[in-house]
Amino acid sequence: MEFPVKTGEPGSQKTACAILPIFEGHRLKGPTHEVDISCGGTLSQLVKTGSASARPGRTLLVPNLQGAATDQVLLVGCGKETKFNAKALRQAISAAANALSLTGIKEATSYLAYAPIKDLDEYYAARATVEATHSALYRFEELKSKSSGKIKLSRLPIAINDSQKAKDARLGVTHGRAISTGMGLARDLANRPANICTPSHLAEEARTIAKRYKNIQTKVLAEHDMKRLGMGAMLAVTHGAEEPARLIVLEYKGTGADVAPIAICGKGVTFDTGGISLKPPPKMDEMKFDMCGAATVMGTMEVLGILQPTINVVAVVPACENMPGSRATRPGDIVKTMSGQTVEILNTDAEGRLILCDALTYAARYKPRYLIDVATLTGACVVAVGHIYTGLFSNNEDLASDILAAGKRSLDPAWQLPVDEEYGATLRSNFADFANSGVRDGGASIAAQFLSRFVEDTPWAHLDIAGIAWKSSRDKGATGRPVPLLTDFLLNL
Repeated sequence: MEFPVKTGEPGSQKTACAILPIFEGHRLKGPTHEVDISCGGTLSQLVKTGSASARPGRTLLVPNLQGAATDQVLLVGCGKETKFNAKALRQAISAAANALSLTGIKEATSYLAYAPIKDLDEYYAARATVEATHSALYRFEELKSKSSGKIKLSRLPIAINDSQKAKDARLGVTHGRAISTGMGLARDLANRPANICTPSHLAEEARTIAKRYKNIQTKVLAEHDMKRLGMGAMLAVTHGAEEPARLIVLEYKGTGADVAPIAICGKGVTFDTGGISLKPPPKMDEMKFDMCGAATVMGTMEVLGILQPTINVVAVVPACENMPGSRATRPGDIVKTMSGQTVEILNTDAEGRLILCDALTYAARYKPRYLIDVATLTGACVVAVGHIYTGLFSNNEDLASDILAAGKRSLDPAWQLPVDEEYGATLRSNFADFANSGVRDGGASIAAQFLSRFVEDTPWAHLDIAGIAWKSSRDKGATGRPVPLLTDFLLNL
């Protein structure tokens, strides 16, 4: 999809459809006012009669507009002008894209970011426009026999009122398109059912990414390789599954070999039954999304391949299924991790931390500058911060601050939660170094505390995405988050 940057007077710019904001109050302002003058007050009349509303998310398509340079107008409610910020822009863009997807319109010019927005510069305004448009128009239909139709929008010029900032806006478009591509890949991988998106499928996708970019290399470790490395925790999770596990490694080399890489690990449980600690049946189909951490990491590597930033990044994806069966790991079993520490498995449904602990130990071999893991790890994180924020845990305040800032800039927010040693008290075991599960209270912090025991002194962050990686009910499907957050963090290094 094309997103050219436009400057010039809104009232005289030719376009098939102008996307114009409406704010509370009866007086139209900015580009909406200019177009209204050119068409003899038609738009202001629609506002006065209540046909057009300033309510956020409301839209009205006005066809065959007489006297204006634009053929038609899509009016988008944006609420109070004083509260029109980055979030409101994204909401307005999403509403516009959804409305246009029902019309078959191929080209429309957005004036939603034409006036300055208090918490967004031209770069982030353009980037948010691109990302929100792609997210709104995303459809997963590769397994349907028929397409749902419409969605012909292929060109969305972004209008800004400062020609001196056009270069910044174009950079925002470039980055937004790359991030949208990464999010699309992450969503496709996560939305595929577990009978298609297996650990081997993830490995093949990693090889495909590496083939596209000369400075990305991949290697895939089989179960016998993991056994040789002593990954007892990872192998314990996959023990009941017939589908073989894979440890996928992607290395992006954007600068000299003497520069320490950023290591990112993504939990890749392609289906999680809970193992012997079987999950209840309701919504178990959504456990195909338990590999959204892996999808995020792979989507981010795709973005790096497109943008070619001057950093080094290594991605480690432990991929497996967690299945019950006669060979499955039992509650009470004790395993030895790659780090040499032993773990008593009290709950086989606390499997994400088991595959991640070995992945973190493996990633530490690269002597990374930072070590970050991304995982749909705990329902407790959903209880703590709901479906809005990524849960952030870290042993390094500077790293945590940078990630929080990236989340704010990218409109993909995170919220920091504690990971103090006291949370590890309930991981005590009489028979092993510690257990994989503690009490229910503070469960997200307890899981993070478990992982912290495998990173030593490396600056580390754990992103618990259980609440934001996918949506349920009518809008069921993967979100592609936190690809924007992770990418923004890496680009700003």
